[in-house]
Amino acid sequence: MIEVEHLRKEFKRIIKDPGLSGSIKALFHPKYEIIPAVEDISFQVPAGEVLGFIGPNGAGKSTVIKMLTGILTPTSGTCTINGKNPTADRKKYVKEIGVVFGQRTQLWWDLPLRETYGVLKEIYEVPEERYRERMTMLNEVLEMDSFMASPVRTLSLGQRMRADIAASLLHSPKVLFLDEPTIGLDVVVKNNIRKAIQQINRTEQTTVILTTHDISDIELLCSRIVMVDKGKKVYDGSLETLKNKYGTMRELSFLPEEAQPFSSEAFLKALPLSAADYTFSEENGRMHLRFNSEKMPVKDLLSFTLSHCSAKDIAIREADVEEIIRRLYREGVQPDE
Repeated sequence: MIEVEHLRKEFKRIIKDPGLSGSIKALFHPKYEIIPAVEDISFQVPAGEVLGFIGPNGAGKSTVIKMLTGILTPTSGTCTINGKNPTADRKKYVKEIGVVFGQRTQLWWDLPLRETYGVLKEIYEVPEERYRERMTMLNEVLEMDSFMASPVRTLSLGQRMRADIAASLLHSPKVLFLDEPTIGLDVVVKNNIRKAIQQINRTEQTTVILTTHDISDIELLCSRIVMVDKGKKVYDGSLETLKNKYGTMRELSFLPEEAQPFSSEAFLKALPLSAADYTFSEENGRMHLRFNSEKMPVKDLLSFTLSHCSAKDIAIREADVEEIIRRLYREGVQPDE
């Protein structure tokens, strides 16, 4: 379905000397430097998969998405989606994709929502019968009946995001690009949108590429993630593999007995771990020790803790996806071979 091979995107930036003379010189005799935004990224996405495409701000993920949607042309490399080149076959290609870019709407601000969909129906040349069937399904999945007659400008953020997703699905696209679809939404609306994405993917086998900073989106929707940082791919695989490979951080929390004095300073001084392999904090009398279980197994740390502290409550928590991803960013892992 989606094949990306050695994708690269460079941007030119003018080098300007300081002051007015520098500005004039740059105007008539500009000098440029090449800034690589994306470097040699390759991946494939089979039909019907929900792929999480993630990375920190400035990592290059938005640039990749813009190349996949045909907004930007790659400097080198290729991307083929359903057998089409996004830039060379743009007119045919855009009829096969749906795009939602965060808080940028594709809806007409002053038109009632129902009329907006009527305009999109004509743009995408959706037959009348198919349009009615599609709107019935989208209304059921995204629950839009209560605001279909309202002008777009009067909709809440959650309502507008549901309306934007419906607009991107009106023409039954084979691929759906979602850029931060749950940003700024409350918990209930987020859950409704996630359920809608799951249902559409399951019933129509729509391929979904999702960019998000919300870890819950990744855990609930994506079976696989591609992670980019500094323009390069640093991970491509399943969430389960990611946890197994990088999820060695654990958190030990314990509550010391009030009757027994506890010195965190003495405890940490005796702890047989280097400072790079643990962090320690205290909250409401409870101690939290995050540690690298590769350096010190859980059973050994439990024995150490119980020998240095009389604890009335003790617990071990595995690293969650958010912590694993934070560690990946911090350590700057190398791309998978």
